[in-house]
Amino acid sequence: MTAARSLAPMDVAGRADRVRAAAVDAGCDALMVVNVVNVRYLTGFTGSAGLVWLGPDELVLVTDRRYAEQSEVETGQAGVDMRIEITNDAPKEILAAVAAEVGRIGLEAGSVSWADQRKYDEWFDAAELVPTAGVVERCRQIKDDGEIDRMAAAAAIADDALAEVRPMLADGATEKEVALALDTAFRRLGADGSAFPTIVASGPNAALPHKRPTDRPIEPGELVIVDMGAVIDGYRSDMTRTMAVGQPDPEAQRVFDTVRDAQQLGVEQVAAGRPISEVDKACRDRIGADGWGDAFVHGTGHGVGLDIHEQPWVRATATDTLEAGQVITVEPGVYLPGFCGARVEDTVVVTEDGPRRLTHSPKDLEVV
Repeated sequence: MTAARSLAPMDVAGRADRVRAAAVDAGCDALMVVNVVNVRYLTGFTGSAGLVWLGPDELVLVTDRRYAEQSEVETGQAGVDMRIEITNDAPKEILAAVAAEVGRIGLEAGSVSWADQRKYDEWFDAAELVPTAGVVERCRQIKDDGEIDRMAAAAAIADDALAEVRPMLADGATEKEVALALDTAFRRLGADGSAFPTIVASGPNAALPHKRPTDRPIEPGELVIVDMGAVIDGYRSDMTRTMAVGQPDPEAQRVFDTVRDAQQLGVEQVAAGRPISEVDKACRDRIGADGWGDAFVHGTGHGVGLDIHEQPWVRATATDTLEAGQVITVEPGVYLPGFCGARVEDTVVVTEDGPRRLTHSPKDLEVV
């Protein structure tokens, strides 16, 4: 069982000022936060219903009576200086009051429906509503020590779970049985749950990058992709390993060797100040050199944190540079329809000195 560990504290209380500054840079005097993950990031509140008003001088969480006690406890534990408003009605009067002197209010364009936007037009009739994109999400990219500690703990549990379950592949287990065993092991080893629906795809199923587990038994000689992660306090890990029971077909072996080498080259490019596109290029060039460029059908990686997929996006068209404190995946793959697929993935922290891997499971191909 994974040993209990003391996790570093997170600076939840300091996030509002950083997001407030980002909102000002986006041309807003205040920000309405309705994305529940962003609400959690700013306040520590984990309920499924709530919104945050981030004004020039105050932070207000509005939720309903189901969460009256929970919101007090969670925001108190997070140490956030804020006001909580409880209502089971539309919070028009509450929000109109806090917005009375505000000229430009930012709305999260990716999370506000057309119907909600029309409603806010009525509620904030004296203010200008400004669509925003990624204001909170950009702040979320840089993780503090407490956030990284939780992701490292989630990754350690995933490593232990895979080590425990890996022998099942040689026992004729089905894809579903292996996935269920991993999901169960996560919780038994101390995780809050799975970071996303676990992928176990064998043989021709492995040629489908996001194939869900089936009742198909895992056969000797097949490549098996296992893509999995655990969650601690909302923070996620993400790891993929490709394995085989016994010796695979020589062509499948070559696919795996290419992907493993490409992934290593990509990880070596991870360092603060380096263009994100160079990580993608290192992986893509290696796979292309072996003639499988067209079979690498997705981006090389993505940010990880409170969401399993978040900024930054690691792909050829990326224009930003890596920053210390970002946590990304590096996960090249090759997929040959009807035959096989291979993907290798690590969760990696960007530091000034290079990559810090959080996922440590062996990348050996053969299970037995």
